[in-house]
This record gives sequence, structure tokens and C-alpha cells, in this order.
Amino acid sequence: MSKKFDVIVIGGGPAGMMAAITAAMNGAQVALFEKNKRLGKKLLMTGGGRCNVTNNRPVDDLITHIPGNGRFLYSTFSQFDNQDIMNFFSERGVSLKEEDHGRIFPVSDKSATIVNTLKDELEQLNVALHFKEPIEKIITDGVATQGVRTSEGDYSAKSIIVTTGGITYPSTGSQGDGYRFAKSVGHHVTPLYPTESPIFLTDDFVADKILQGLSLQDVGLSVVNEKNKTIASHEMDLLFTHFGLSGPAALRCSSFVNQLLRTQETVTLKLDCFPTKTAPALITEITERCATSTKQLKNALAGFLPERLLLFFLAKVGIDEQTYNQTSKEQLEQFVAFCKEWRLTANKTFGLEKSFVTGGGVELKEINPKDLASKKISGLYFAGEVLDVNGYTGGYNITTAFCTGYVAGTHAAYHAFS
Repeated sequence: MSKKFDVIVIGGGPAGMMAAITAAMNGAQVALFEKNKRLGKKLLMTGGGRCNVTNNRPVDDLITHIPGNGRFLYSTFSQFDNQDIMNFFSERGVSLKEEDHGRIFPVSDKSATIVNTLKDELEQLNVALHFKEPIEKIITDGVATQGVRTSEGDYSAKSIIVTTGGITYPSTGSQGDGYRFAKSVGHHVTPLYPTESPIFLTDDFVADKILQGLSLQDVGLSVVNEKNKTIASHEMDLLFTHFGLSGPAALRCSSFVNQLLRTQETVTLKLDCFPTKTAPALITEITERCATSTKQLKNALAGFLPERLLLFFLAKVGIDEQTYNQTSKEQLEQFVAFCKEWRLTANKTFGLEKSFVTGGGVELKEINPKDLASKKISGLYFAGEVLDVNGYTGGYNITTAFCTGYVAGTHAAYHAFS
């Protein structure tokens, strides 16, 4: 077995597989080391097992949906973007389809379709696949990479690409190895935190299970700092759980909650059940529906909100047994305020081990955005979630992985022959 290569890739997720494929397509002799017994273990889980392979939005929209340092990726996307990802798979016989919000899936609805296509390509390009052989260290002379060390011995390569992922879902092998490798050669790693994670609330209604299981469509959820400034806001679906909030709106707000929790004990969230309507418009609507009715508000307003939430808000104001004519203007305004600006208190999210994406990572100031090369060690490259880049769910993180993998693989091959 050869122990001399041009390029060594550490980690067999989407970034690693794409990096190895691209380096090999550029003529490099490539080895891919994956400590699991198969490739793409986490990729197989994505999109509910269907693999949300990318998102069909313009590049500027992609950047907007990658709130964790997305602007760093402009150079990457100028070399390989979401359209290139779709072309890559289409050219290899994978039929793709677009669903809501621009999400792209294989027509087969199976993640294995994507993983197997990548594996077939690796094999056709004669990439040496090393399974269940964890990298122990990256070997350098302090200036340039020389190779890697495993329990099987040392392997030499002029270029090394670290694509080990983050530390979410550690059962898939994402256990922070890449951060350890980065630190060992002088790189800094920014603080790690969960993103795309359900949110815990401290409000009494959670323990009382009043709203547990209730789902809301197209509501606005905002994260507010201690100066009452809105840090992030999303209009999406929301789910009340036994611990707090889940669903797309909560997941998208979670990284901002965690960032504020570094300096605060709790974080305020604001829920707007009618993001497309103003408070005066809601008061007018309620008046038109109820002014001539002798029914109690909870009956006159049937369908205005989901029943449990309607009863909950009416009870909070103390008008759940009243008719419209028994209700004061102030009480009505208070009810509408709950509909438009209900304040909730968050104290944590799920931990990294149960979250979708890792925030933080290898410090971007130490990485050249044009080729994803280390500014500290010649021949060292980073791609994927190990970098301090994170996006929302919806295909953005996989897009980042594939595209940075392509760029790192291309330039690692160039470097190997320089």
C-alpha cells in the first residue's frame, strides 16, 4: 500500500468527498481518511434522510442565509456555487427536484443516492479510501505540511485538507478532531456554540403544558437584546414543545440566542402571530367580527387564532368569559399586544450534541478566502463545517460544504504540483 500522496483529505463528509474528487480530477494522487466504516454518515441523516443537497437561490440570497460569516464565501461561490452543485449531480445521472423555499432534493428522496454518487466518483478517480483509520496528527516542519500520522504509520503529502466537520451529532464521528488539528499547528478556534437548535423557555406555560404540541404557520419570531434592539427576526412556522420552542423559526433564531447568552442569563424572544397585519388593523378586524355579537369573545373570535392560543391570550388579559361589549378598549389593546408582541424568555438551547450545526470554528482571519489555505502552514487547507461559517437549515450548510470542498481540493492539487 502506497504511503505517498499528493493530497490527503481528512474526513469523508460532503466537504471531504468533494475535495478529494476535485483534487483527483486535477491530476493529484489522493487519499481520503474517514474514521467511520463508511462515507457520509451525517450526510445520510440530512433532510430527514432525503438529503437537502443545496438551495436554488441567487448567491446573494445564499450569503444572507449563512448568518455565520457568509460573506467570507463570496470568493468560494465565484469559483463553484449552488448551480455547479446541481450540474455536478445532474451530469452523473442524479435527477433533482426543487421544493419550497428553493430547497433541492434528489428525486429519489434518498440521501444514499447522493452519497453513492460521490463514492462512485471517488472510486472511478482512484482515490485511496482509508476507513476506520483515524488521523492522530498532522506532520509539519513548522512551515509546511509533510503528511499525517495514523496507527498504521506515517503518510506523506504536500497538501492536506481538513474537512472533519463540527461537533454536532458526535455519533457520526463529528467529535472536534479538526479543531484539535488546527490548534496543534498554531491556528485559533473561535468559541463553539449550537445553531439550528430548539430553544428552552422558562415561562410558566411551558411547565403547565398549556400549549405543548401547538404549531403555528408563518409567524414572526424575533430575538431581542437587553437594549430592546431586534438582533434577528424570522417569519416561518413554529412549534411549542414540552421544553419550549422548535420548528424552523426557532431553529433559525437559536444561534443568536446562544450568542447573547454568552453575556446574559436569559434572552427575550418576541412572537408576532400576525406579521403581515398591524395592531390597529387587528383591532378593526376584531371590532367588525364581534361588535354586534352577544357571544363571549372566545366564541366570537373562533378561528382568529388556534383555539388553545386564543383561550390562553384571552385568559392572560382576563377577558376569556367576556363579550366584546364587556371589554374595555385597554383590554382589547392588551389582547392585541399579546398577538403582536408576546414576550418569551429563553435560557438555553439544545447542546451541540443534539443540534444540527456547529457555530464557531477555525478562525477565518487565518484562512485565505481565495483558496481556503492556511496563512500559517503552507499546504494546509480547511473546508466545510470545521471553518467558522454556519448557515440556516434549508441546504445552506451542505452548499457551503460542497463549495468549499471544491475550492480547497482544486487549490490543494495546484499546490501539490507547484
